[in-house]
Parts: sequence; structure tokens; C-alpha cells
Amino acid sequence: MRRRSRNGAAAVEGFGGAGAFSPASIEIAPRHLVVGGEHVATFAVLGYPREAFPGWLQPLLTYPGRLDVSLHVEPIDPVTAADRLKKQLAKLESGRRHDNEHGRLLDPIVEAATEDAYDLAARVARGEGKLYRLGLYLSVHARDAQELAAEVAAVRSLAASLLMDAKPASYRSVQGWLTCLPLGLDQLAMRRTFDTAALSAAFPFTSPDLPAPDPASLEAPAGVLYGYNLGSQGLVHWDRFALGGQVHNHNAVILGRSGAGKSYLVKLEALRSLYRGVEVAVIDPEDEYRRLCQAVGGTYLRLGADGVRINPFDLPVHTRPDGRRTATRDALVRRSLFLHTVLAVLLGGEPSGAERAVLDRAITGTYQRAGITADPRTWVRPAPILPDLRDTLADLADDGDTVAASLSERLHPYTDGAFAGLFAGPTTTRPEGHLIVFSLRDLAEELKPIGTLLTLDAIWRRVTNPATRRPRLVVVDEGWLLMTQPAGADFLFRLAKSARKHWAGLTVATQDAADMLGSDLGRAVVANAATQILLRQAPQAIEEITGTFGLSAGERQFLLSAERGQGLLSAGTQRVAFHAIASPFEHELVTTSPDEQAADTTDDDTDVLLDPDPDGDADPGLDVGAGSGDDGFGAAA
Repeated sequence: MRRRSRNGAAAVEGFGGAGAFSPASIEIAPRHLVVGGEHVATFAVLGYPREAFPGWLQPLLTYPGRLDVSLHVEPIDPVTAADRLKKQLAKLESGRRHDNEHGRLLDPIVEAATEDAYDLAARVARGEGKLYRLGLYLSVHARDAQELAAEVAAVRSLAASLLMDAKPASYRSVQGWLTCLPLGLDQLAMRRTFDTAALSAAFPFTSPDLPAPDPASLEAPAGVLYGYNLGSQGLVHWDRFALGGQVHNHNAVILGRSGAGKSYLVKLEALRSLYRGVEVAVIDPEDEYRRLCQAVGGTYLRLGADGVRINPFDLPVHTRPDGRRTATRDALVRRSLFLHTVLAVLLGGEPSGAERAVLDRAITGTYQRAGITADPRTWVRPAPILPDLRDTLADLADDGDTVAASLSERLHPYTDGAFAGLFAGPTTTRPEGHLIVFSLRDLAEELKPIGTLLTLDAIWRRVTNPATRRPRLVVVDEGWLLMTQPAGADFLFRLAKSARKHWAGLTVATQDAADMLGSDLGRAVVANAATQILLRQAPQAIEEITGTFGLSAGERQFLLSAERGQGLLSAGTQRVAFHAIASPFEHELVTTSPDEQAADTTDDDTDVLLDPDPDGDADPGLDVGAGSGDDGFGAAA
């Protein structure tokens, strides 16, 4: 049925339940349609090149605009094919003899066609090939008539460059549009005969680019630009926060050997995620993100530096946009349980039953001494610190509790000894901002497990804060370092499982794939990453990578020979090879090349001159330069 809309355009009424799939209206013009406000023009390809090279359809499939490419293939019965070839050869030979009898010059086109016909007839007769009728049609989509004219000109120019002649479906616009729909109907019936070799050269019939979340959308690609596609003329955009299709969560894992470009790609993704309003938190074990953090005005916490402290007793009290503070009903209980984990790391192992009972009493007593009880109104008071817990244990020891005395002595290095700097006072800098970097390089090896645990706890508290719900990325660079620590491995597993529920994504980058894939928790982190990026791999690890990710022989060889910055992005069943690209300004911020960083004179670290002779007796020219005086935290403008 058809009805007329108020503007005079022809509209399609649905039959039964099909109305939900039909456009609201169709306006028919001689060479285009307006389908639901979208302009569509259809072309039929009539002329083809003499030889079809492998992948001759790829330029059309990778066209950057919205272009529907429809192929209709119909096999021809061998008996009918032989009969048609016989008639065609008779026509060609008759024409050649007629020209020869009248002394005319040979027509090169006819000569080439005759040779091809003889060769094709011989292959069909021997069963080496078959004949098919192929219809190739193109539908161009645009927002308006002016854009449609520009897109049509571009598509016809592209077809001409491929030696294909695209003719518009004049006065058959509706038939052309229906022919390009996935209905299996060829209402134009403008076909050419192809043999098996020519038709197979068109394979693959799909684009090597990643599929768009909404193929019917004319909008520009969303997501982060990773680089250019090595298999086509397009760019690789991927949106980890667009759930649906192949994206089941926001997590990503990046594996590659040292020097393959992992950190470069991770920092590039983080920077471009900031452009989109995504908050990023980074665990940086090698102090590689400081320059990027300073450039974008992020918060940089340098654990292990003088004056930088994180208090494990801080309660997870959140401040809402209206200024009011909130917390979960069991916030104090959860914090007490977390402190048991913190103390287990500090004490070098799980405490015994008696020690755990004493610690539980001491933790409760420490909070009560600070005025913090089960009443939520007291949770906004200043939290106690680790030396306060030591004092509580000392008081219990004075009452004759030998277990408390032993625990107090074992905590001495972290309250009064060499490692007291991290716990000597309240938290100095709150991890807030659009980019938060936790640098662990300056932490002593003995403090890295507890420093990592406190960092992960601070990130988790921010991710799970419902008052500031927004898309977030948690970046763990050199993830193999965390996998060697039980607390870090447990956190990665927990975040990989639960991040999607809090609108967050976990990015784990590591150069030691064997350590990541060699444990159950590591394999679980990889399995729960919807986005998987593989950069160049070492020959010693390629077999395990091939088995884990199900690589083909070609993909395996690509990862063994990939250049720096080249990789394979895998999302479900879709895979694409790409090369990461950055603008000169981005490259300056994310590069880790030692020679390029050495040439940079914008480092804000200040050298402190130590005078070996304060009294001025010695030569003033003997001042010696010492290390940097970075205060270790704060926001850079």
C-alpha cells in the first residue's frame, strides 16, 4: 500500500508487522531517493577491467563514506555455459574473417576478446572453472542533496580509477535501492559473466576495517584514534565504552616485547581519552607519565618522595556535587577489614588467629581514640594514623598482652624506623583530577607491596564513588610487576570483573606475556578484556600467544616481524592490523626514547648546589651539583 504524505512525497505503509522496518516516507526523484530524510543514489557497474586482480573490490569496501556494495551472484549451468561460449566464439570468429576478407586492420579489442573466449572455453570444458552472472551495484548515502552530489562524484571517480564504469539507475531509483538492501533481490538485472578465477579475486567480500557500532549512521567514527589500518586506506577508531556488538566490557590488555611501543600506545590512548572527557588513573612503576601529567594539568603523586603520604585509615567518605558527604553504611567495617590486609602485607604474611584477634581490638580502639565510632556522623572526623595503632598496641602490651607487644615491635620500621615516611601523618594529596598518576619508582623495594596496595585502594575508592560517576580508565603499566604481588594480582582480577558496573575500564600493559598468562589470575584478566592489542612478540613467547589468542599463521608471522608501533587489535571476532600514529605535539608528550628526552630542556626538576665549604674558605668554584629536588606531588599547570 502507498499513501501520500503532506509534502507530496510517496510513503510506504507497513504490511502487518513489517511497518516497524519500513521508512516513514520515500521521496522519489529520477536519479535519487529521499528515504526518511536520507538521500540515496544507486549505480550499476557495467564496465570492468580486462583482468581482475586479487582484492579488486577492496577500494570500494573501504570507502570512507557510507557506501553500500551489493553483489548478486548466480551460477550458470555448465551445459548452458558451453553453448553460450560456443555462440560467442562463432560471432567473434565470423567478425574476424569478415574483416580479413575485406582487408581491414585487426581490431585489438576483438583479438583480445577472442583469445580470452578460447581460453575460457577450454577451462570450462576441462572442468577447471565455471561461469557466473554477477551484478555489482553501489548505493551512496548522504544527509542532503549537496553532500550527495559530492559523494556521488567521489564514488564514480574511485570506480573509474579501478577501470569500472558505474552508471546511475536513472528512473529506477526504487529498484536500485531495493537491490542494495539485504533482501537477495536483483531488480535491476544488469549483470556480466564472470568465471571462477575473476569472481574469487573479489574475495574477501567484507571490509578489513572494524565495523561501526551503527552501520546505518552517517556520523563520524567515535572512540579513540589508534592509527591507520595496514590492510586498507582507512583509520582505526575504537570506542571501548560503546557497549554492544563486540564490546562486552571496557577492559583492554596490551602485550608486546620491550621496545615494541606499549607505553607509547597506552599514553596516546590515555591522552586521547582525556579529549573525550574520560577520567584516567595511572599506576606508573617507571615514572614515565610525569611529562604527560604536567602538560594536561593532572595530579602527580610520587610515592616514596619526602612529604608524600597515604593514610590507610582514611574512611571512604565521598563528597557529592552539592557539598554533602556520604558513605556506605558499612564503611567503617570495610575499612577495618582492609586494614587487616594492610597489616598482613606490612608484617610479611597472614597473622595467626591470636594476632588477628589482637589487631581487630587494636584497630577498633584506635578509631575510638580518634572519636570515630559506629555512628556515621563521626566518620568525617580526622582519621588516625599508623603510629596511633602502634600506641594502642603498646597500651595493650603494658596490660600484659605479649602478642600485642610482639606486633608493636614488628610495626616499628613503619612507624619510627626507616620506612616511616609513608605513614608518618595524614594523607598529603587527595587523588583527584581528570588525570591522576601514581609514580612508584621512588618507593623502596620493601615498600612497593604496601605502596601498590594503598594506590590500588585509592583508585578503587574513586572508581566506586557513585557521587562522581563518569567514564574512567585505570591504566596499569608494566602489569607483570603487579602480578608478582598477591595483593596486586587480586586487585587486577577484582577490577577486571567489576569495572564495567562502575563505568570504568582496566588497561593492563605488560612486556612479560609469560608471567601474565602463566597464572590463573593473569589469564582471567586477559579473558575479561574485550579489547586485546598485540604488538611485536618475541619468538620465545609466540607459541603461547598463538595458542591463547588463536592466531592464524599470517597473524603469527605479522607479530614476529611487526615494526615499532604496529600491532593487531582484536575485539571479539574482529581483528585489524594497525600502525599507531601521533601528532608532533602528542609524540613529544608520550615518547620514551632516551635520546629525545635527553634533548628536552623543559624539565622542571631543580638542581640543588651543595657548598662543601659553608664558611667560604675554599674556592667557590668547587660547588657540586646533586640530584633533583622534586617535591613529589601536586598539580602542574
